[in-house]
Amino acid sequence: MFERPTASDCPPAPWKYVQLVPEGDLLEIYERQREETKALLSGLTDEQADFRYAEGKWSIRQVVGHFTDNERVWMYRLLRIARNDPQELPGYDEQIFAQHAPHERMPLDAIIAEYDAVRAASLTLLRHLPAEAWHRAGSFAGGRLTALAAACVSIGHEMHHIRIIKERYLSRF
Repeated sequence: MFERPTASDCPPAPWKYVQLVPEGDLLEIYERQREETKALLSGLTDEQADFRYAEGKWSIRQVVGHFTDNERVWMYRLLRIARNDPQELPGYDEQIFAQHAPHERMPLDAIIAEYDAVRAASLTLLRHLPAEAWHRAGSFAGGRLTALAAACVSIGHEMHHIRIIKERYLSRF
């Protein structure tokens, strides 16, 4: 089912995330990523989840909250594209989202459960998209965005942040 999107399927800024997605079945990649992320996070303590690798940087729990919120945003965009909504898709300010998100006050197991619920909802949406919906396009950030590219952005964005967690956070424990 998975065909790699082309650069014409996505505006330049999020394209970097699409390029991180490996070859393979998109739904299998989503599910495998879900299990790998949960396993990685489940091995952390609440104290470790509070760690920031530098002043002014997000804690691990904020990073996870961020990529969870980001998946919600990209799935909303994908849904609108799949349903052929012609309106320009909105952006969002990740710093404002993080500032007003509850993740700093949530236990890590609750953050993992939230992530898992969001991913389960995303998978349900993706599993039931008709074939033609994957190639529908909407307007985002002054460019064209297909449903397929939106799904890949969501995967690649999480991959980007998991790499940062491993390299800049977990390497300190």
